[in-house]
Amino acid sequence: MRSSENVSWFTDISLRDRPSVGGKGGSLGELTRAGIEVPPGFVVRTTAFDRFLSALEKQESIRPKVEALQEHELERIKSLSGQLRAQFEDAPLPTELQAELVARHHELCGDAQDAPLAIRSSATTEDAEDASFAGLQDTYLWVAGAENALRSVRSCWASLYSIPSIAYRRKHGIPEGGVSMAVVVQRMVDARSSGVMFTRSPLTGDRSVITIEGAWGLGSAVVSGEVTPDHFVIAKITGEISVREIRDKHVRHAPSPVGGTIELENPADLRHAPCVSDDELAALRDIARKVERHYGRPQDIEWAIDRSGKIFLLQSRPETVWCAKDHAPVAKPKANPLHHVMNIFGGRR
Repeated sequence: MRSSENVSWFTDISLRDRPSVGGKGGSLGELTRAGIEVPPGFVVRTTAFDRFLSALEKQESIRPKVEALQEHELERIKSLSGQLRAQFEDAPLPTELQAELVARHHELCGDAQDAPLAIRSSATTEDAEDASFAGLQDTYLWVAGAENALRSVRSCWASLYSIPSIAYRRKHGIPEGGVSMAVVVQRMVDARSSGVMFTRSPLTGDRSVITIEGAWGLGSAVVSGEVTPDHFVIAKITGEISVREIRDKHVRHAPSPVGGTIELENPADLRHAPCVSDDELAALRDIARKVERHYGRPQDIEWAIDRSGKIFLLQSRPETVWCAKDHAPVAKPKANPLHHVMNIFGGRR
């Protein structure tokens, strides 16, 4: 399996490649190279997106139209978003790129050409340490067959022009010329349980604990907020479980027989049963510590456990909320620096 200008396998990329594989793609490559279990896959690099966009712009300008919008012009954003998404999803892929993606799909799926895949947007500006595009672009789960995979790649590209994504870029004044989109294509995990974990308490900022949340089925139910997940807090060093909250997990997301996912009611015996065992919590803790050591800073991690009990990581991104608080100034700057000193001593002059 060889990487190329348009496509790179996870084993060939790292976070250093983020400008051309996006935040998600760079993270999955970094985790793979660090020996963390990740579902295998490849990234359709920004090179492919840029060529596709350039071909469309030969017919009609796209980026200048987006930059002409103001963040408060929601109706204009909505109208342009619809036009651009339709253009991306209807335009054919260049012949050579289509042939290459079909070949890579064959390599990834092997004899099981209908093996389900996750097709995930990976924008170049997402998951950075000081900002995040996470959640603004699309992900497609349980995509079977090369034709459907190619369609989902175009849909991911199109989602760079979703209403939230355009509005975010206009609000922050991000130049369109610096925005591009890679797409992750990887084997789907038939998850028995899945969720998220933080190597720092999201509530208190405590760096001595790991917080784990999970539910039955695919992680999309947790991320979307459709189910209240089980909640555990574990000491990073000793492994002591200080918080164990088993919630009523009334639904789960599961693969649909016709592709994509469906929502199912959980049977009564699962609703109030923990979705992970203590042994699995210990294994997740060990993985979280390894990932944090590798990156050298607190992480926000997505995980899944398949039906055989094997743990996979689906993403790891820098924790941003408490990191931002850590770096915030303790007091607002004063015109006269001596004012800070006066305040410490009760304002005496």
